[in-house]
Amino acid sequence: MPSPTNSPDIGRALLDGAISSFRANKGWADKAIAQLPDDKLRIALDPNTNSIAVIMKHVAGNLLSRWTDFLTTDGEKPGRNRDGEFVDTFASRAELLADWESGWQTLFETLAALTVDDLARNVTIRGEVLSVPLAIQRSLAHCGYHVGQIILIARILAGDQWTTITIPRGGSTGFNQTVWGQAHYQSQGQK
Repeated sequence: MPSPTNSPDIGRALLDGAISSFRANKGWADKAIAQLPDDKLRIALDPNTNSIAVIMKHVAGNLLSRWTDFLTTDGEKPGRNRDGEFVDTFASRAELLADWESGWQTLFETLAALTVDDLARNVTIRGEVLSVPLAIQRSLAHCGYHVGQIILIARILAGDQWTTITIPRGGSTGFNQTVWGQAHYQSQGQK
């Protein structure tokens, strides 16, 4: 019997977990973005912050660069214009969303094609050698950071029109009772 640390099941779990986590992050961002009209996607909260549209452009550019030819070329592609990602150049919401989707699609297609054996490989990003698991985690952390920004900005700009994406404030007890049942929830609180 293979040891748990050498099991291909752990590698598969790592890949499936990464895909699930990336999908959750994208889903939260998409729900936040959907709550705003086009003009609010372009509002920066102050002169030193980015609008949601600019954050979306940056995330898409990063994902395209990192995940195109992931195993064979440096993650910082020569044609990437990172500085240009911080300038809103989209003519329409549809154009912005198409760019956003292209970055995520590249990520998901690449992750789906990775094998457990690929986890033992290395990749480079800006000349730095990283293990494939570290590169995945680094990208997930980067996306999570920017998704958090998108959600916070959207929440502020939506004001009273905001619909909570996760458990609403003050709703944890009800959520836990629904998920675990009244008896389980009460027994956990009594320990």
